[in-house]
Amino acid sequence: MKHSTPTIIFVCEHGAAKSIIASAYFNQLAQGRDLDFVALARGTNPDPELSPKTVLGLQQDGLASTETTPQMLSIQEVVSAQRVISFCDLPAEYQQKTIVEQWEDVPPVSEDYEKARDAILAHLNFLMTNL
Repeated sequence: MKHSTPTIIFVCEHGAAKSIIASAYFNQLAQGRDLDFVALARGTNPDPELSPKTVLGLQQDGLASTETTPQMLSIQEVVSAQRVISFCDLPAEYQQKTIVEQWEDVPPVSEDYEKARDAILAHLNFLMTNL
């Protein structure tokens, strides 16, 4: 039987900023804590490219994005995920497939990368203690 690592999916509308930061930090933190989870970043309406502010911010933080371009969230991923965490309202067809945790208090990355990152990290640290 093939062992598959439990997946956490972070979703933001454009799949270009908040979900990218959350997945990059989640994967670093999970590795540091020996948690057997992997995070993906997805969008419900993906932009053609990652937010330059996000890419630069992650680089300055010594991290790289898990995705090279924003990826569309699929129903299959939602169904197989251990947990789905969204920064935006998900379309009904996704909500019917799983329990979605909402993190609505994260400010826009386009306005302030550090503030957005710090809000995401606060959520992630809480999440890590509850996995």
